[in-house]
Amino acid sequence: MFSSLVRVMEKAARKAGGRLRRDFGEVEHLQVSRKGPSDFVSKADMRAERTIYDELLHARPDWGFLLEEAGEIEGDPTKPRWVIDPLDGTTNFLHGIPHFAISIAAQEPKLDGSGWGEVTAAVIYQPITDETYWAEKSRGAWLSDGRLRVSNRRSLDDALIATGIPFQGAGNTAEWTKIYNAVGPRIAGIRRFGAASLDLAWLAAGRYDGFWESGLSPWDTAAGCLLVREAGGFVSDFRGRSLPIADKQVLAGNDTIHSKLHKLMAEALKA
Repeated sequence: MFSSLVRVMEKAARKAGGRLRRDFGEVEHLQVSRKGPSDFVSKADMRAERTIYDELLHARPDWGFLLEEAGEIEGDPTKPRWVIDPLDGTTNFLHGIPHFAISIAAQEPKLDGSGWGEVTAAVIYQPITDETYWAEKSRGAWLSDGRLRVSNRRSLDDALIATGIPFQGAGNTAEWTKIYNAVGPRIAGIRRFGAASLDLAWLAAGRYDGFWESGLSPWDTAAGCLLVREAGGFVSDFRGRSLPIADKQVLAGNDTIHSKLHKLMAEALKA
């Protein structure tokens, strides 16, 4: 089922994932520091990123990188770049919560050379459950060799929605509160699991019916956006604009749930 590109991505994710599993078992011994006011970084995070970088550089030596820890590394500007989160859910990992993932996406340059365009391949690997979510443009979204489809729920009353909650200066608390007050009373439930890549992968798998969050980074959502779209869903910002990678504002769901959530959010954010 895998193309040669996805196979390269999955190999890198699995190699880093094996080391993360071992580090997770020794999490109390890891050295930990803060990247910023709301983010942790560990030796495991940096080791995973280096493993993925080395594997992908060997496979595609002329491609560039956008990495969570190391930042942007330029390659041939006419070739794609890798967008990588080596450990999404770092806080979960460091607290011994087995819910985290590796996210890798391939993003194409715009034809006019003005920047970066569409994401064409994605892998999200969950090391603890050994689940590989993957997608390629026009080839659909998959969990291993099983085809993924977003849920077909149409009523907000039945919908389970995932989100990320602002904390320690990250995110917009006033904005989130307005959206929650508009959405919360209308839906079956809200979940906050702490790994945006897996939220989007689970949405693609039909486990969630919708998702919203703001203040994320491209490496958090690049792979997940393609997974949702290839599973038949919609991803936009809060204004309804469909961007190659929605990160600063992310609203996702099947066509009906996305539309209903967008309407509620638009009305809430007017106030």
